[in-house]
Amino acid sequence: MARETPAVITRRDVDYSAWYLDVITHADMVDDSPVRGCKVLKPHGYAVWEAMRDALDARFKATGHVNAYFPLFIPMSFLSKEAEHVEGFAKECAVVTHHRLRSVTGPDGKAAVEPDPESKLDEPLIVRPTSETIIWHMYGRWIDSWRDLPILINQWANVVRWEMKTRPFLRTTEFLWQEGHTAHATADEAVAETLQMLDVYAEVAEKVLAVPVIKGRKSARERFAGAVDTYTIEAFMQNGWALQAGTSHFLGQNFAKAFDVTFQSAAGVREHVWATSWGVSTRLVGAVVMTHSDDDGLVLPPAIAPIQVVIVPVYKDAEKDHVLTAARALADALRGRFRVRIDDREHLRPGPKYFEWERKGVPLRLELGPRDIAKGQAFAKLRIRSDKFSIALDGAADVVATLLDDMQAELLVRATAMRDARTYEVGSRAELARLLDETPGFFRVPWGGDDADEDALKEETRATLRCYPLDQPSVEGLTCPLTGKPAHAWAIFARAY
Repeated sequence: MARETPAVITRRDVDYSAWYLDVITHADMVDDSPVRGCKVLKPHGYAVWEAMRDALDARFKATGHVNAYFPLFIPMSFLSKEAEHVEGFAKECAVVTHHRLRSVTGPDGKAAVEPDPESKLDEPLIVRPTSETIIWHMYGRWIDSWRDLPILINQWANVVRWEMKTRPFLRTTEFLWQEGHTAHATADEAVAETLQMLDVYAEVAEKVLAVPVIKGRKSARERFAGAVDTYTIEAFMQNGWALQAGTSHFLGQNFAKAFDVTFQSAAGVREHVWATSWGVSTRLVGAVVMTHSDDDGLVLPPAIAPIQVVIVPVYKDAEKDHVLTAARALADALRGRFRVRIDDREHLRPGPKYFEWERKGVPLRLELGPRDIAKGQAFAKLRIRSDKFSIALDGAADVVATLLDDMQAELLVRATAMRDARTYEVGSRAELARLLDETPGFFRVPWGGDDADEDALKEETRATLRCYPLDQPSVEGLTCPLTGKPAHAWAIFARAY
C-alpha cells in the first residue's frame, strides 16, 4: 500500500527516519509497488538519478570507458565458481526455476496460474545481484592476447538483492546502478584503474552532488566478496551516520582464475588477467536528500535539480496575457543555460505553488507580476534562503547563473562544516559508546585491532570500521584507545546505513 503524504514533515531532530520518508514523499519522488522492497521511481525522483547518471557517464567516457549491456539472468553454476563471491551474495539471490506458467483452477473455483512443471529449467538462473560472473565468462571469450587489453566497460542496469529491511533509495530489493568491469595485463594497471575510478566518484560527489566524502580503503571485514581490496567514498548524513556512497574494487586475478581468463603476454607467456569492478547506485539520491534537505522539504544542488528555476506568474484575470507573455520571454532568456519551468496552472493560487516547489527542492523561484514587469524586475527566492530579493529582467541569465553557482558552492561548504564539526577523536571505548548515542558522527581512531576486535566493537556499539582513509598520517608510537593495542592505521568508525 502506498504511503500517504503526511500533512507536515516530521522534524529531523524528532524522528530522522520519519523525516527522510516525509521529505521524499512530499517531493513526489517515489511510490510503493505491489512487490515488497521494490519502489517506483516517479518522474521527479528519476530525473534526479538521470542528472547523476549523465554526470558520471560523461566522466566514464572521458577516461576511456565504453558502455555495454550484459544479461539479467546468470546461470547458478557461475556463482559457485568464485567461492567468496557466492558466499557474499547467496542469501540475497532471487532464483528462476521455470520458464512459463499454466492456467489452473484455484481452491475457490476461480482461475489461477502456477509454474508449469514441464517448463522446469535444467539449471536455475540467478537474477543478477552484480555481474562479475557473467562478464568474466564473456571476457574469457574475448581475451586471448595482450593486444586485447585493457577492456574498459561500464554498464547501466538494474540489479536485485533480496533485502530483508528496505528503505527507499538507500536499500531496496531492486535498484538502479552502474557497474564498471575492466581487464588489465598487469596488477599495477588494475590498481591504477581502481583508484582512478574512486577519484571520479569523489569528484562527482563533491562537485555535482555537493556531498563531501572521505576516500579510503575498506577493512577485510567490509571488503567486497571476491575482491583483494575495496576502496570507498564515505559520506556523512545529517543524523551523524555514514553512507557508503560508492565503491571501487581491485579484484586481483580471482575472477580470471575462476573463469580461466588468460592472455598471451608480449613475451609469449600465458598469464591470468588482472581485474577491477566499481559501482554507484540510486542510493546517491538518498545521500543527497539526507545531506542537504531540511524541515521544509527537499533541497537539491542546482547541478542535479530537474527544474533549476521555476517562474510563477502572479496576475488577476485582466493581466493574464500581459504577465504570461513576460514570463515566457523570461523563460526563453534562461532556457539553453538552465532547466526552467513556468508554473501557469490556473487551478492553483501562487501560495500553494510556492509550497510545492519548496517541497520539491527547486533551487530558485522567480515571481513575476504586472508591477514587477513595469519595474523591469522579478522577485527571487533561493531554496536555502528565507528572504526574497529582486533581480533585473535585463541580463537575468547571468544573475541566475551566479545565484545557482553560489548555492551549489554553499551547500558543499555547509555539508563539509557539518561533517567536520562532528568528527571526533576519542580516548576510550566508553567515550565512543557514549558519543555514538548522544551525538553520533565520524570517529577518527588510531586503530590497533584485528578482525575479532572489529566484530566485537560492532556487536557492542553497532559502529563499523567505515574505512582506512587514504590520507594516512603516521601512527608510530600511538596506542589504540579502543583495544589498548599498538596502532597500525588511522580508521574512521561510525554507524552506517
